[in-house]
Amino acid sequence: MPVESSDPIYPISVAAKLLEVHPRTLRIYEEEGLVSPSRKGQKRFFSNDDIEWIQCLRDLIHEQGISIPGIKKLLELTPCWEINHCPPEKRDACSAFVDNTIPCWERDDLACAREPGRCQNCDFFIKAMKNVRKKAREQQEMQHAQDSVINK
Repeated sequence: MPVESSDPIYPISVAAKLLEVHPRTLRIYEEEGLVSPSRKGQKRFFSNDDIEWIQCLRDLIHEQGISIPGIKKLLELTPCWEINHCPPEKRDACSAFVDNTIPCWERDDLACAREPGRCQNCDFFIKAMKNVRKKAREQQEMQHAQDSVINK
């Protein structure tokens, strides 16, 4: 039976080694609501999707210079229905659309009219993260271009 990318197979120590971070870093991301590993008892387990998302987070923080509060704000600005291109009838029934003050991934039981669950494994959530990363790069490139013009 093949392992799905959403299967939580890595304990925190292995995930930390794969990501070259201290396990405390992963706990901080969890405390901040940026990642939600599966739990078996008191132990955390991460999927390949979680690892990919955390690599994206690390890039935003260390390569793009975006703070954790900044990442959280960017996520608030990327509505899931735009990523999913929801038709009006689905969107109108979606609590994230009706009350968009809270991103869908913070609404485990109400997210995008999908089954309740871990949004970090949701294709739309992952696309949102990649979109945030792209927007951050574009902003950084624009800032660099503006700085070049000013310094001439």
